[in-house]
Amino acid sequence: MSQVVRQLAPQGPAPAEVAGTAFGRSVLAGLAASPKTLESKYFYDAEGSQLFDRITELEEYYPTRAETALLESNAAAIAGFAGPEAVLVEFGSGASVKTRILLDALPDLRAYVPIDISGTHLKKASAALAADYKVPIVPLHADYTAAIALPAAVPEGRRVGFFPGSTIGNFAPEEAVGFLAQARRLLGHGARFLVGADLQKEEARLLAAYDDREGVTAAFNLNLLHRINRELGGDFDPAAFRHEARYDAAEARIEMHLVSRRDQRVQLGGRRFAFREGESIHTENSYKYTSESLARLARQGGWQPLAEWRDPEGLFSLHGLIAP
Repeated sequence: MSQVVRQLAPQGPAPAEVAGTAFGRSVLAGLAASPKTLESKYFYDAEGSQLFDRITELEEYYPTRAETALLESNAAAIAGFAGPEAVLVEFGSGASVKTRILLDALPDLRAYVPIDISGTHLKKASAALAADYKVPIVPLHADYTAAIALPAAVPEGRRVGFFPGSTIGNFAPEEAVGFLAQARRLLGHGARFLVGADLQKEEARLLAAYDDREGVTAAFNLNLLHRINRELGGDFDPAAFRHEARYDAAEARIEMHLVSRRDQRVQLGGRRFAFREGESIHTENSYKYTSESLARLARQGGWQPLAEWRDPEGLFSLHGLIAP
């Protein structure tokens, strides 16, 4: 097997430094696995977050438009589900664009708590909301998939979780149950939870949404390699990989991969990782649901399904859950 070997950047972090960060440990473990994987939560550095914002505006990417229509047409019913004087807690808040629909529908909120893994994105979005709304905003820079606690500044009041988009689909089913159970513990007894879920539909439409003509999703996927180089001193050549979206009908999920264009080796943290031509790094899953399959996950995670809303085309659903 022919190999291309390049040197580590001389100013990159030492091996112990790479292994000393959660990001570094995750990447090293994923590249050593068979098949190779990278965790999708690390897409969202500042550059990745900006690219994802562009994805949501693409013609092919229907989930954002569908969910926005759903929220706008059902705002009153969703506000009734949330109840008065609530504390809105958003998991993976991003640019908080769809959140504005809820903030408009819930004028008596006691606080809004956006949680996001990208500190730069969180700070910018929180400042923009603070300029437009009087509700107290208490941002939390954190990985919401880890055990976290709400800041002490969050006032009392019924917690209403908000998990928009199709992010629940990025978890394997057992991981989704674990996340839902963790959110149940964080939000507490009597909490409400609004969870978005992309619905099952024809393969062609799904593939187009994850492999757009402009190549924005490809850039988003490849940015993960750039991030590894920037932050961990890796020597990936992103041009030596291509983006690929696949549909697994048996699992009802879209998969995103980075496929090696040739035989090559990559160095990271003092270790070398070999790639064969055509070998891929599995970077993301996006499971697609039915009403029944999402409700089943919710129950397993400690929530009771109470309501469901769909957009006019039936592409996307928002599930109202309650913590008994």
